Amino acid sequence: MDLGISGKSAIVCAGSKGLGRGCAEALAEAGVNLVINARSEGPLAEAAQEIAARYGVNVVPVAADISTEAGRAAVLAANPNPDILVNNAGGPPPGMWHEWEREDFIKALDANMLAPIAMMKALLPGMIDRGWGRVVNITSQSVKSPIAVLGLSNSARAGLTGYVAGTSRQVAGNGVTINNMLPGIHATDRATALDSGVVSAQGITMEEARAQRAATIPAGRYGTSEEFGAMCAFLCSTKAGFIVGQNILLDGGAVNATL
Repeated sequence: MDLGISGKSAIVCAGSKGLGRGCAEALAEAGVNLVINARSEGPLAEAAQEIAARYGVNVVPVAADISTEAGRAAVLAANPNPDILVNNAGGPPPGMWHEWEREDFIKALDANMLAPIAMMKALLPGMIDRGWGRVVNITSQSVKSPIAVLGLSNSARAGLTGYVAGTSRQVAGNGVTINNMLPGIHATDRATALDSGVVSAQGITMEEARAQRAATIPAGRYGTSEEFGAMCAFLCSTKAGFIVGQNILLDGGAVNATL
């Protein structure tokens, strides 16, 4: 399928690995030129070179912390008028309700709610003026089904979801869509970190921890960054203009819900 976005440009946050990398690769395959962002300069530069060589598009790496005002300014300076924005950031650390203080919540909100909102505020006016734009926010399945040990993530991402619910309907008439992708367990560094916690807590092997968690997923496996990226590219395509303000689960059926 021709997604109709060849020659357009995108900013992909946290795009050097994991789900962000999957989105960057899928957009590049569709012919989209990229600015990709991450905090670690070396892996980011390597990812940019690999994506550019593989797909023949222009890829500009910007090493910066997207949760800071300076980091966002650096990314926006590299492309102040993208057609597509993919908001993404690593999730807060796991823990329990009695362990978190105000400062922990502020960090989670900065990374997983306020930063994507700031990026949208900066870029939506240009998309509206041009009459076309796509925003995809990578949130979490915890928006639909809270995960107790990820309370910081539950809180911040739920706040972003509420913001998108209202904002998406205000800009849709200008040819701009905003949607959220809600990943379940995918084979990424984030999954490895969470599985490592289970290994330590239960005294089991990594293989046992992964098998234990895979057994809770009806699909019987972890997702891949490639299939996640494919959905992102579709939501960013000209084919998806009637999809507005949706929260799309990519969790292998893990969230047991009718709607």
